[in-house]
Amino acid sequence: MSTENQSVCAVVVAAGSSRRMGGENKLLLPLCGKPVLAHTLTAFQMCGAVRDIVLVCREQDMEVYRTLAAENGITKLRTLTRGGDTRTESVLAGVSAASEACALVAVHDGARPLVSDEVITQAVAEAAKTGAAAPVVPVKDSIKRIENGKIAADVPRDTLAAVQTPQVFRRDMLLHALLDAAANGRSFTDDCAAVEALGQMVSATSGSYENIKVTTPEDIAVAEAFLYRREKK
Repeated sequence: MSTENQSVCAVVVAAGSSRRMGGENKLLLPLCGKPVLAHTLTAFQMCGAVRDIVLVCREQDMEVYRTLAAENGITKLRTLTRGGDTRTESVLAGVSAASEACALVAVHDGARPLVSDEVITQAVAEAAKTGAAAPVVPVKDSIKRIENGKIAADVPRDTLAAVQTPQVFRRDMLLHALLDAAANGRSFTDDCAAVEALGQMVSATSGSYENIKVTTPEDIAVAEAFLYRREKK
């Protein structure tokens, strides 16, 4: 399968409620002078592996996000579509809105503004070969299994990784997995789990410790530190 840019659509999921930010829309918070979401969209705008962008969001955010995209030169934005009550529903809406000409979809958290071109292109290239790929990073901390408030056992750290986005899949494969989940009343917080539930293996590609998800106010400070370091290189 070709990895040329006409075959890849980025589905950026931005339909969350930002509860851990106290209800304030974290995607509009300033990050080095631009909203978090502007950084995220720009990463895919600048990536040669991506042809189109579909933005999944809440109804009340559509006009604000459309203006944000226009002000930041996001010309690849194909459409905005309303998200659902769960991530699975939101991703299904985004994949359904992607052009059928796009053989691959790259599902990405709107709150991961520091994703690099390298992380995107590696996942896309691997998914073009295997059908499904996601970036991961090794777990740094020691992991324990807890039972009844007590440490019950060590979990071997070298067998664990933290998964990131974009998670890239053949469009038909992910659409089938999400429709199956909807038909059976299942919801997944991770898109890999939807295709894994149908027996599809997902290839692991190299993620980045800079590819953080902005979830709490402290994450903004961390993201700004990473951006300042990039600018100095």
